[in-house]
Amino acid sequence: MKIILRQNVEKLGEIGDLVVVKPGYARNFLIPRQLAFVATEGAMRALETEKKQYASKMEKAKKQAEVQAVQLADLQISIPMQVGEEGRLFGSVTTQMIAQELELRGFNIDKRAIHIDEPIKTLGIFEVKVKLHPEILASLKVWVISQE
Repeated sequence: MKIILRQNVEKLGEIGDLVVVKPGYARNFLIPRQLAFVATEGAMRALETEKKQYASKMEKAKKQAEVQAVQLADLQISIPMQVGEEGRLFGSVTTQMIAQELELRGFNIDKRAIHIDEPIKTLGIFEVKVKLHPEILASLKVWVISQE
């Protein structure tokens, strides 16, 4: 069955791609979730307008992400943690903790967009990556301090 993708679908294609899939996959998954529609002449015209809207929306989101990346680069957050012997933490700093701290500072960033290279289990200063847009990756300094 020939379909046109309305959104990027991992391992299948990008927006606007004409792809051939099994009928059940299209009817039961892609079309009900509005990820794709059947390839007809009218659908091709509708896709062109959707592409233009999507491109302007993505450009606007990219500009907003660039501004937010500059703000995050200047920001340093502190996360108080309980500390045991030799500066080791009870537990570790999670992306949820970082997201909550950022929310207190006025940044609405999903915890899944925050990437920690290796678990933070000691006191100190750590560099954390935040994916604000598919093309924009910001850097953030996280200070892990003693709760006392």
